[in-house]
Amino acid sequence: MAFLSLAIFLILSIGNSYAQLSTDYYSYTCPNLSSTVQSVVQSAISQESRVGASLLRLFFHDCFVNGCDGSILLDDTTTFTGEKTAGPNLKSLTTQVFQAIDDIKTAVENVCPGVVSCADIEAIAAMNSVSILGGPSWDVKLGRRDSTTASFSGANSNIPAPTSSLANLITSFANQGLSTNDMVVLSGAHTLGQARCTSFRSRIYTDSDIYASYATQLQSNCPSVSGSGDGNLSPLDVQTPTTFDNNYYKNLLNFEGLLHSDQQLYNNGSTDSLVTTYSNDGATFNSDFANAMIKMGDISPLTGSQGEIRKNCRVIN
Repeated sequence: MAFLSLAIFLILSIGNSYAQLSTDYYSYTCPNLSSTVQSVVQSAISQESRVGASLLRLFFHDCFVNGCDGSILLDDTTTFTGEKTAGPNLKSLTTQVFQAIDDIKTAVENVCPGVVSCADIEAIAAMNSVSILGGPSWDVKLGRRDSTTASFSGANSNIPAPTSSLANLITSFANQGLSTNDMVVLSGAHTLGQARCTSFRSRIYTDSDIYASYATQLQSNCPSVSGSGDGNLSPLDVQTPTTFDNNYYKNLLNFEGLLHSDQQLYNNGSTDSLVTTYSNDGATFNSDFANAMIKMGDISPLTGSQGEIRKNCRVIN
């Protein structure tokens, strides 16, 4: 009886440990994974710097919809509508970012076929993008498996809108198990990338918490009339849009947040002090950002026998 109890305990322990993400998950099954992914990400960013911001955004948008499971990569099928055409993704995630994931997957399959999930590729590529563009690196926890479905409705409801209030932002992140501090530091990802006119048109013509000359500058590229210049792009960080740094927070102190949701972080509210801290201390921002990315990567992963390891990130096996 004692032997049987010990055997059951060992089986359960092995099962539980297997179900946990770890930084050395592929150390034996795909030892060259890190360098393989980094090489492709570096090449993609060299060709188009915006891809780095998109790879970071991709991981965020994936994790906020049923966890970090690669569901955002799936194309539509006859049985479900994927997440790519949902409002928050349709125009903000470029075709180049999905091509970059395809290229990474091809390279990884060449060195260790059938081993690494698309969800884990996303996580590594997001870290590589931040590091390559001047930000911190961190040890990425791995061992996720890929979903076999996607949620169009979840993508439309779970990802915070650019018009969100501070209360909306806090709630959206809390729903994912992330704190207000996590929300503020992860918003710092907007030190990279660009946004379409439709995402900030209302802000630059109606908001009062925006520096006048900054609003005027943006209006020259984003007409007030809907349907005119909708796709025109402006940088989320007006100072250093292709470098990962803490200038995003400095912009907020100057009331130069591009999105309404950005400026909400510094608008006589509960997060003002943290914005000020990050604007003054880039090292603390980098450290907190890395920790928050690790925490976000822990949102509801599929592990063990759940899901699958896709051969092609766009379709289930």
